[in-house]
Amino acid sequence: MRGRPSPWLMLAAAMAAQVTATAVVSTPLLLIAHLHLEEGLSLVASGALAAAPTVGTLLTLVAWGAIVDRVGERVSLTSGLLVLVAGSAVALVGAQRDSVLVLAAGFVLCGVAAASSNSASGRLVVGWFPAHRRGLAMGIRQTGLPLGVGLAALVVPAWAESRGIVGTLVLCLATSVVATAFVGLSVVDPPRPEHVGSDAAANPYRGDRRLVRIHGASALLVIPQYVVWSFMLLWLIERHDWSASAAGLLYASSQVLGAAGRIAIGWWSDRIGDRLGPMRQVAAVVTVTMVALAVLGESPVAIAFMVLAAVVTVAPNGLAFTSVAEIAGPRWSGRAFGFQNTGQYLTSAAVPPLMGAVVQHAGYGWAFGVAAIFPLAAVAFVPVATDR
Repeated sequence: MRGRPSPWLMLAAAMAAQVTATAVVSTPLLLIAHLHLEEGLSLVASGALAAAPTVGTLLTLVAWGAIVDRVGERVSLTSGLLVLVAGSAVALVGAQRDSVLVLAAGFVLCGVAAASSNSASGRLVVGWFPAHRRGLAMGIRQTGLPLGVGLAALVVPAWAESRGIVGTLVLCLATSVVATAFVGLSVVDPPRPEHVGSDAAANPYRGDRRLVRIHGASALLVIPQYVVWSFMLLWLIERHDWSASAAGLLYASSQVLGAAGRIAIGWWSDRIGDRLGPMRQVAAVVTVTMVALAVLGESPVAIAFMVLAAVVTVAPNGLAFTSVAEIAGPRWSGRAFGFQNTGQYLTSAAVPPLMGAVVQHAGYGWAFGVAAIFPLAAVAFVPVATDR
């Protein structure tokens, strides 16, 4: 095991960490419909609770990146999952005591844990896979996000309806414990190059604008993604009269399709030897899709475009992460992932409450139309390969 493990086992461990952390931190997001329709909370209040994990992640992303740069992937991933166990336990106590404050604190702690898997699992994959397979491998790893959300969507609405919030959080806690044991026993740190000369640790942000522009484009692209993730369930239930279980099933199915799209675009980027060109093209497709959603309104055809939006809005993430790792290099990629994720979570944390206010006062069409502005701006932000 400690000799040279299979890169695919390392990918499986990275996926386990990412899927588990994502599923747990997505739980409050998928409780918006239950909290709003069953518990009577406003969309703004429900959205604020859903944003609690994002706050925890946002505050610790760069710190986790520095930790993984210094101590390696195994310690960082295992430590992060232990924090996820603790956060799930605190949230469970909050649900049992009917304390929204303790519940939110637990979700914040879960968000802190998720920041670890965002940086460390990406480095683990980049470190064990060669460049000509890295786009595909990172595309598979990036499916952890939609698969985690899809898994939560498949379970959380139905469990909240039948077992309540307490039963849902018991499942989160149990899943976190299993994932922690698997990752702690299987992960091996990839080989790291020796520190030779000053170039080995040179700051990749000096004299090179590409990383900053990729960070900016990714922060813009995450906005339509979180609009879809936050309000697809409620939109199906409230505007199209779907049941919570049926809406959750479509939500989960769309996340699986999104995962397949990430793999496909990662494979494509390997074939053409370019990460950033496909990223620009997908951003343009996201813009058109969100405009179509805004225009179609409550038409049944809009449901097909909602599924398409769930697929294309998640597609660029793997390309961005792979290009960040390749530009930053092995001694800076942890911190670069931290900066990358910080920008994304900074914008995504604002999406549920702010877009909830737009939906509440102006309707879904306006929310989808506003969301279309940001991927259009991202097209201009994505650098070309030679831009330095």
